[in-house]
Amino acid sequence: MPMEINILDKKIDENSPVLIIAEAGVCHDGDIKKAKKLVDIAKEAGVDIVKFQTWITEELCLPETKKAEYQKEQTGENESQFEMIKKLELSYEEFSELKKYCDKKKMIFMSTPDEEKSANFLINDLNMCAIKIGSGELTNHQYINFLASFNKPTIVSTGMSRIGEIKKAKDIIFNKGNKNVIFLHCTTDYPTKYEDVNLNAMLTMKKNLNTLVGYSDHTEGIYVSLVAIALGATVIEKHFTYDRHAFGPDHRASLSPTELKEMIQEIRNLEKLPKEQRITYVKKRIGERLFDLIAGSFDKKPTERETKNRPIVQKSIVARKNLPVGTILQEKDLIMKRADARGISADKYETIIGKEIKKNIEQNRIITFEDLK
Repeated sequence: MPMEINILDKKIDENSPVLIIAEAGVCHDGDIKKAKKLVDIAKEAGVDIVKFQTWITEELCLPETKKAEYQKEQTGENESQFEMIKKLELSYEEFSELKKYCDKKKMIFMSTPDEEKSANFLINDLNMCAIKIGSGELTNHQYINFLASFNKPTIVSTGMSRIGEIKKAKDIIFNKGNKNVIFLHCTTDYPTKYEDVNLNAMLTMKKNLNTLVGYSDHTEGIYVSLVAIALGATVIEKHFTYDRHAFGPDHRASLSPTELKEMIQEIRNLEKLPKEQRITYVKKRIGERLFDLIAGSFDKKPTERETKNRPIVQKSIVARKNLPVGTILQEKDLIMKRADARGISADKYETIIGKEIKKNIEQNRIITFEDLK
């Protein structure tokens, strides 16, 4: 398997500097001016890549879908997930402007596409240099297959997942001829508690996948990223914001501008040490007991909090268009959307291809096994 991947002029392997992705996510609050401010913060801190998230809400989520637990905690329960993310959505025109701004600042731009239309836009229109697949898509086999077909360097987050599910995603991507893949250990909770990090699971992934591995960090502070690098992460993705006290789902779990700069400095200092000395250094830096708590278990599986978030974030099979009774289902008839785990989960889509439906199904309706002959 390739143990070296290049994203533009950034070489990623076990002997090169760690690739640092500053995850702006939705901390722009749906405001292009704030998004540009985040680019400025990332540039000043010295990160390698600044990354956002791109979606059309109607393509991503059914209107009645509930928020995840952490979203409720950060933004309340008075609106649906659809209503919340609609307010955070940037238009394609704004993303084009943002990409030009990154180019002007000589900052590598990336954005996670959350559905097919946005993937086509980012890759075909903006010529994005690499693809990020979020944790919520790991069992969305149709979508992973679609993204793999672009044959771009691909970074895959693995929150809420088990090692067998990650292997399946790897096989789908590799079967498309794309071997330039890095898998990131991750805990899908914002902020993640130290006892839920289980960074040793990253080593389990490396052993089972035989690929480069890294860590997508949703904890508060910078300690966990240092432990990840000491254990061998080749990529660190870390959320950051212009103000940790701002209102929104991700601000609290993100670094302040000062903290982001501090993290970069700490990482680059750590990299000056020989690999065999890094664990010892970090144990002295943060304390052996905290290091061991963060390293945790080698078992790659969802935490208790992730088990609650998983149905909200992962997708179900929905009718892409009106389907009359008697339709023999084809892949083009189906789209995957967040739907509170109702209906048939996205990872089962292959099992219903070729099945006949026994009643009319309207566009955007969840498909169930009861609909099939």
